[in-house]
Amino acid sequence: MTDEQMKYPIGRFTEPAAYTNEDMYRWIDDMATLPGKLRHAVSGLTQQQLDTPYRTGGWTIRQVVHHTADSHLNCMVRIKLALTENNPVIKPYQEAEWARLPDYHLPVEPSLKILEGLHAHFVALFEGFTENEWTRAFVHPESGATIPLKKMLALYAWHSNHHLAHVTETVKRIRPL
Repeated sequence: MTDEQMKYPIGRFTEPAAYTNEDMYRWIDDMATLPGKLRHAVSGLTQQQLDTPYRTGGWTIRQVVHHTADSHLNCMVRIKLALTENNPVIKPYQEAEWARLPDYHLPVEPSLKILEGLHAHFVALFEGFTENEWTRAFVHPESGATIPLKKMLALYAWHSNHHLAHVTETVKRIRPL
């Protein structure tokens, strides 16, 4: 496996040309099922295995789980800002710096619980959206891009599967048969 394949095991995110109902339902399902899939993927791993990086220079499985919770917390805040304000400018965060904070040494259980609760909220929100709510957006200050919520669903469904693949591919390499 090349470094690029290890870094992007499901490929890089590409924005869809169109947002079909079928795609939207599939992405909502990806969001609904991530917490259980991630919990299953890390189940039974030792502390040493959780501290295995998914690639040379990459985050450990533990850091990936904590990052996913942090990233999805930020996503939820961005969605709620977009739903309640007119094109708000969101605040970016330094994800690599967050991964160096002491809470990234915790067991993964607190982050798995965060993901379970957050994803229940995501699904409830997404399943209740009107067409107008899907087009609500926020502005990312670093790129200046206006990002509609339907793109956020596609992006975070991809993000969920991207980091799940980091974990599952690493587990395949480190678990004895």
